Amino acid sequence: MQYLDFQKALKNFTVFSLADIRQVEPEFYRRRLNEWQEKGYIKKVIKGYYIFSGLALEEKVLFEIANRIYSPSYISFEMALAYYGLIPESVYGITSASTRKTSHFATSVGEFIYRTIRPKLYFGFEFLKNNGKFFKLASPEKAFLDLLYIKTELRDTVSFEGMRINHEVFLKLMDRGKMNDYLAAYAQKSLKHRVDNFWEYIAHA
Repeated sequence: MQYLDFQKALKNFTVFSLADIRQVEPEFYRRRLNEWQEKGYIKKVIKGYYIFSGLALEEKVLFEIANRIYSPSYISFEMALAYYGLIPESVYGITSASTRKTSHFATSVGEFIYRTIRPKLYFGFEFLKNNGKFFKLASPEKAFLDLLYIKTELRDTVSFEGMRINHEVFLKLMDRGKMNDYLAAYAQKSLKHRVDNFWEYIAHA
C-alpha cells in the first residue's frame, strides 16, 4: 500500500492502530509504519497507536485520542472540571477515569493520565461530537465526584480552597439531586460526608 492510498483509507480516523489498517489492507506490512514515521508522515502516540503528523491537536482531538489509546476510559477529574470552567485551565495532562490499572503516558502529543475507578462507577459521562467524531466526557457532577473519590485528602475548608473551584460556575452547573443519585453508586459514607461538607463550604464562600 502506498502512503497516499493509506492516507485516503484512514482519513476518517483521529488515531489508528495496526488492527484498523488491516481492516482496510489485510496484508499490510508493519514495517511501513516505521518508514512513514521516519519520513514524518505519521507519529506514534503510544505503542500500537498512531496519528497523521498534520493532525491539529486541539483539546477535543486530544480527548478523542485519550479515549482511544486506553479503553475503556472517559475524560474526568481535573481535565473535565477545567473544560467546564470550574477550575482554571492550567491542568497538567489529559486526565481520564478507567476501569483498567492506573497509567501515565508521556507522549509526543501530550500527557495522558488514567486513574482507576471500580467498574460499577463507569457511568456519568456523555458522548460529545467533534467534527463528526465522538469523545466521552464526564458530566460536571461525575467529574467532581471522581476527583473527591480518588483524592481523600479533600475534606475541609483549606483543601477545598486549594481546589480553586469557581463558586459561581459550580452553583450554576451542578445539579445536587443528580450528584446525590451518583453518590449512591459509590456507597461510601465518608465520600458523601465530604461532598456535603463541600456544599456547605461553597454556599458560604
